[in-house]
Amino acid sequence: MRILFTRFVALIALCFTLVVVPAQAADRPEKLLIGLLPGESATTVLRLNEPLRAYLEKRLGIPVELVVGSNYAATSAALRFGRLHIAYLGPVAYILQSKYAAMEPFARPSHERVGPTFQAVIIVPADSPAQGLADLKGQEIGFGDPASTSGTWVPRYMLVDAGLVSERDYTLRVLGAHDRVAFAVANHKLGAGGLSMPIFKRLLKEGKLDPKSVRVLAESPAIPEYMWTFGQGLDPDFKEEIRKAFIEVDDPAALSVFRAEAFIPCVDSDVDRVRNWIKAIAAAHPESQDLLK
Repeated sequence: MRILFTRFVALIALCFTLVVVPAQAADRPEKLLIGLLPGESATTVLRLNEPLRAYLEKRLGIPVELVVGSNYAATSAALRFGRLHIAYLGPVAYILQSKYAAMEPFARPSHERVGPTFQAVIIVPADSPAQGLADLKGQEIGFGDPASTSGTWVPRYMLVDAGLVSERDYTLRVLGAHDRVAFAVANHKLGAGGLSMPIFKRLLKEGKLDPKSVRVLAESPAIPEYMWTFGQGLDPDFKEEIRKAFIEVDDPAALSVFRAEAFIPCVDSDVDRVRNWIKAIAAAHPESQDLLK
């Protein structure tokens, strides 16, 4: 188990130290490159975000291209090294990458009733005898990308809070994406899995996941929403154009994938709650302390 977790931590560290060749600097680019995280297949991510791409292209008057990274760290590192102009980063991806370079979050989605937050869930097969997180002791539990907030870090925080530590109490399985975790649980390949609640609900709504095959065992506390984040080198006036384009968007199709009423301004301190959860996980796993340096 210690070897497994060490490899898990090493994977994150490796991803966030990859050397990426910077793109040619441009204050106002001829084409806006937007980075997206591969929470699901690249095809699905591109399809869901097409209305926003079309809106931005019309609003800004330049071509807009969506780029889905091979993993979460690849997307955030590409932003850091100038391969992207803006990116949509989860709190953990943002926190880990901003340790190496100054990043500027500028907008995040806000939802009816809950504001700029979302949740993660831990699900189990429908016929699982588990009634609480403590009942998952001895099970194999699946997670998404190592830098995913709702697919890895928040579910692991929930387990730590319930007294379960991966090296000691359960076997950690890294599957890379939310939908893969859901399907693995539904097919009884895992005893449980952690993933984004919005993605879980959409998989059910679209008929990709049989509602009779799984059930929610636990819901997370409210998680600060993902943040649209600027890379470095953009002209300040162009950044303000982008910022206004997001804050003023009222196209229902562009907002629908985010389940948002609007995008609202955000700042670095908005994700401090997640920083505290990372510290709690690190306290239970001393070998992960290097992620906090």
